[in-house]
Amino acid sequence: MPISGSGWEILIERHAVQRRSSDGKPRTVGRYQVFNNGVAVHDLSGTTAESGGLGSNQTKGRRIAQGVYPLATQDGTNYCTIGYTSNTNHAAIRRPGIELRNTGGRTEILIHPGIGFLSSIGCINLCKILPDASEPISFGGSRLRVIAVIDNMRAFLGGDFPASNGHAIPRAFAVIEGEP
Repeated sequence: MPISGSGWEILIERHAVQRRSSDGKPRTVGRYQVFNNGVAVHDLSGTTAESGGLGSNQTKGRRIAQGVYPLATQDGTNYCTIGYTSNTNHAAIRRPGIELRNTGGRTEILIHPGIGFLSSIGCINLCKILPDASEPISFGGSRLRVIAVIDNMRAFLGGDFPASNGHAIPRAFAVIEGEP
């Protein structure tokens, strides 16, 4: 399912599952690229990390199913899109995040910073590179990537970007492909 070429889109292409040698815990890795009206934004690309298992919009503990998902500003206890903490400590909340909508029986599926091997089940962590399962996700770098994505979306959408959390983001979608 290719991007539409219209609006703000983040394409996530999954390509492999890595297993940690110490406990066999899996993570799915892929590549992301942001597009503004179909044009790739050069500096907004990298690696993604998600939980393992076949994608499902019903079963918790797995990555989300392939598909096209409208985006929303997140208004949760730990993550939000507008007004996230400036504190760069991974324990400080509310951290930056974007919510995927229309996820079936699943809720609170987010694009947010990762830390360590994998930050949460079902969500998507943005990072620089994960060549193998021994490579941890750097929270600081992941946080900066999520903020850059939010900033680009806000600038591209202008007045269409919501003024507060908990609202649909018009013309903004996550396109997820691949079931390695």
